[in-house]
Amino acid sequence: MQVNGAPEPFSTSRLDALPLDVAHAEEMAAALFDPALHTYTGGTPEDAATLRARYERQGAGSPDPAELWWNWVLRVRTEGCLAGYVQATVRGPRAEVAWVVGTPWQGRGYAKEAATGMVRHLLERGPVRIVVAHIHPDHAASAAVASAAGLLPTGEWEDGEVRWRRDMSREVAPGRAADSRHGP
Repeated sequence: MQVNGAPEPFSTSRLDALPLDVAHAEEMAAALFDPALHTYTGGTPEDAATLRARYERQGAGSPDPAELWWNWVLRVRTEGCLAGYVQATVRGPRAEVAWVVGTPWQGRGYAKEAATGMVRHLLERGPVRIVVAHIHPDHAASAAVASAAGLLPTGEWEDGEVRWRRDMSREVAPGRAADSRHGP
């Protein structure tokens, strides 16, 4: 899944998820400039210089060797432009994930496609068995993205957000009975 801690790229039907690079800062600053993107998460849009510094820190990786920071920018193939990002903080079999799609590209299903692709990528190619996201209770669009990616709300809260989770160790493998009391 990785070389020197960096994530592998992956693709969906319309998007290429490319490992984050400092060179993406300028284009990402423009893509993520709308203050509305911070309605549920707080903060304000960052300029290219601030993003460049953040991308340098993220590219250096976690100071904890047991934790991996995997960040991808999302390139819309038909437009040839960056439209957002997905990210995963991986610690052993657990990944905490998040996604952001710039306002001009919202409403086209890109967030669902990207999050679903990232979750599939994490579960199929790495040690990840549990995927977790934290979503503001009023953010219906983000809840729909989590649901599309196979995550379910747990009823647990952290910092005012609902924890959503997908646990592969609890999912029934195809062709196996969900309840073993009904036979082999």
